Amino acid sequence: MTMNKKVPMRKCVGCGEMKEKKSLIRIIHTPEDTLVLDHTGKKNGRGAYICPGQECLERAEKTKGIERSLKTNIPASIYEQLKKEMQRIETG
Repeated sequence: MTMNKKVPMRKCVGCGEMKEKKSLIRIIHTPEDTLVLDHTGKKNGRGAYICPGQECLERAEKTKGIERSLKTNIPASIYEQLKKEMQRIETG
């Protein structure tokens, strides 16, 4: 009898779909009051999960999904940095 491991699921703050944790990117609000993309999913801080695509990031910015999840205001300059990092991830 084999035991199947439970796959952790998280909700994307952009599209609202439940997906596997490993397929999403975590944005964290660190104790030092900075926002960072966490590729490992293990850094300390309050996290929000988002699909690795521009559409979800733009939708999350428009609906303020990241701000609600992280319980902080996010300036436009931070969104620009996140977009640049997301483009770098998409192109590989």
